[in-house]
Amino acid sequence: MSQSQQQPALSKCPGCEEPPVAGDLFCGACGYDLSAVPARPGDRPTMAITVPPAAPEAAGAEAVRWPAAAETDSSDVPAPVHRPSDLPGTDSGGRPLSEQEQVQEQVQEPGTPVGSGPVGSAPGPEPLGRPEPSAAAVRHDDRADPDAAEHSGDFALAAPDPRTAEHAAAAAAPAAGGKVCVACRSGRVDPDGYCENCGHAQPRERDHMEQELDAVAAVSDRGLRHHRNEDSFAVSSTALPDGSPAVVAIVCDGVSSASRPDEASAAAANAANESLLESLPRGTHPQQAMHEAIVAASEAVNALAQEPAGAMEHDAHRHQNAPACTLVGAVMAGELLIVGWVGDSRVYWVPQDRSRPTARLTEDDSWAAQMVAAGLMNEAEAYADERAHAITGWLGADAYELEPHTAAFKPDRPGLVVVCTDGLWNYAESAEEMAAAVPADAQEHPLRGAQVLVGHALDGGGHDNVTVALLPFAVRPQGAGSACETV
Repeated sequence: MSQSQQQPALSKCPGCEEPPVAGDLFCGACGYDLSAVPARPGDRPTMAITVPPAAPEAAGAEAVRWPAAAETDSSDVPAPVHRPSDLPGTDSGGRPLSEQEQVQEQVQEPGTPVGSGPVGSAPGPEPLGRPEPSAAAVRHDDRADPDAAEHSGDFALAAPDPRTAEHAAAAAAPAAGGKVCVACRSGRVDPDGYCENCGHAQPRERDHMEQELDAVAAVSDRGLRHHRNEDSFAVSSTALPDGSPAVVAIVCDGVSSASRPDEASAAAANAANESLLESLPRGTHPQQAMHEAIVAASEAVNALAQEPAGAMEHDAHRHQNAPACTLVGAVMAGELLIVGWVGDSRVYWVPQDRSRPTARLTEDDSWAAQMVAAGLMNEAEAYADERAHAITGWLGADAYELEPHTAAFKPDRPGLVVVCTDGLWNYAESAEEMAAAVPADAQEHPLRGAQVLVGHALDGGGHDNVTVALLPFAVRPQGAGSACETV
């Protein structure tokens, strides 16, 4: 036989709120059916899904006595609330823990859920003025322990952390056979010169170039103001028909006001260098070989101005001035020093014995040089004028009639030949200033000397591209006598 559910006793009638008589099924005042009152549901307390239950206290440990909160002050600002970690805790054996031990206990096992440690070890926000622990905070999404989220009460992450995934992928897959980014050291550099990982623009190859041979060294740098390096150089060595060595240095400076100046300087330097390497071994006189090399460089720059058929039809407003550059070169062959130039790049002679006079071996194709040559201004006045660096000679299709300059010297003492663009001599214009900027050991270490000279220009402001080549000139004892006493 089944048992009926006992109705709960009511203190008031739901209809008229009069107290019913015990045992009545209907209210004596209003006739309300007291049996229609639903039974009280069973007790089902709500459980928190994010806060785990506290661990049982260690046997024999005394209960924590919380300090009473102070009363509010006159401004009604509540007093700070103390946390469990503010009180000395106990370990599993009931022994007191120091503050440092409590912090170590918190971070010893990153996967341990909050509240599972002894009393006093629960982490929480630090109060103002309290130093943070040096150890890393516990993360419930720590991928080192996949079960940490389950024990901590937090929901598991639906996807891997993109921060760790990105860097892990970049580190695991470095650039295969390609350039590595100079910024993040892990990403691959795309063909446009940008890192595929961090997007950092990479230094271009011509921003800084260095080359050293046995008897010559050169350095070129973009400088501090220009967005690209429009200078170029070529250094090489070959042998004359008698087997004696010949050393070549060509330095070119692109004209910034012309189109594609970087291409012009590179084409001129390569063409002049190849011409010299071809003519010198055949026995051509070095001075004639230098003249032919400048002509070859001019033809190479002129070829850049030739537009393909129909190119201008698609860009009617395209800048039409032809590519242009200057050129200066030096050849050491036997006991001769040959220099050649068009434009305002220069060659200096710095003797090994710094007590002897130095010399500039070239004359600029510039407005200032014309004013000085005509006797209209002295050198200081001419180069102080804003028109001083306007060149009157250059290589390019729109240049005036080409007039290559060449000169031959026969030094009677060892020294150093400095071949440079105006990006350097603007900061050491006179021969004496250039000699002062050249390191004392540049003849034994030409690459280091060229690096120092480029640094001298950068320290001075680096307003232009800087290129310099150094050729140490050695004189054999039997070669006494000079064809140029100023050298």
